Amino acid sequence: MPVAEAGSYELAFHVLPTVAEGEVANVFQSLKDMITKKGGEITIEEAPSRFDLAYEIIKYLEGRNRKFTSSYFGWVRFTISPDKIEEIDAKAEGMNELLRHILIKLTKIEEENPFMFHESLDKHKTETINLDEEDSEEESSENEDSDEEAPDPEEDSVEDGEESEEKV
Repeated sequence: MPVAEAGSYELAFHVLPTVAEGEVANVFQSLKDMITKKGGEITIEEAPSRFDLAYEIIKYLEGRNRKFTSSYFGWVRFTISPDKIEEIDAKAEGMNELLRHILIKLTKIEEENPFMFHESLDKHKTETINLDEEDSEEESSENEDSDEEAPDPEEDSVEDGEESEEKV
């Protein structure tokens, strides 16, 4: 296959969370095998790893709609002749283990700058703090340090040029 004819593509996918953790690697390998059997060459990949979805996904399985809040997400980038893409997409669509997938053609910039999803999640994890506990600690330390009386919020303030009206 001449290099000029080949295009760069990415297949991103969600594996159902009902698939046993040990079987997820087999699903990933079967996707890669499907690509190479059609003449594709794998360039870079990110193995599926479980994470919580941003929103619930509903999929019709086993005669009913099922709701999923997590999945195993992974992707694989490859080069292949454009006439093979429809076959790969159809085979991925037929895989019962996949919750969802998308197959896209990469631009040159996307091709040169892969986004490592799971690595990014690990870097951006945040620490949860309880603000109620922190606020109450600050208030108690402020009250202990201050001997001044706090202003009474119910007192009326009179701005320059205004006279206060008294009711008789």
